[in-house]
Amino acid sequence: MAEEAVTVVGALLRPESPATIPECRAAIDRVDAALATLLERRAALAGTVQRLKPVGGFAGRDLARERALVARMALRAPSLGEARLAPVMNAVIEAGLHLAEERGHHH
Repeated sequence: MAEEAVTVVGALLRPESPATIPECRAAIDRVDAALATLLERRAALAGTVQRLKPVGGFAGRDLARERALVARMALRAPSLGEARLAPVMNAVIEAGLHLAEERGHHH
């Protein structure tokens, strides 16, 4: 558990400068581990929102909120920017909605 936390937090806090392809791939694997952990947590939280919303599922999407969250993320990921982040976050949001639907959280 502690080792896992180091892997995930390390990927976020420690900028790496790998010099070889294997080192690059190992660094990418650490970032992917952190991403997977965050995506799982995000999906769980989104599932909670689905249960609390009066209208859930795809019909309950708040496109203004989605645009705003992409804009905020672009401030942290300026090289990607809104245009590249938008389809990524759309996929993340839809994955969470599909999961909630499969679990029967839709109304």
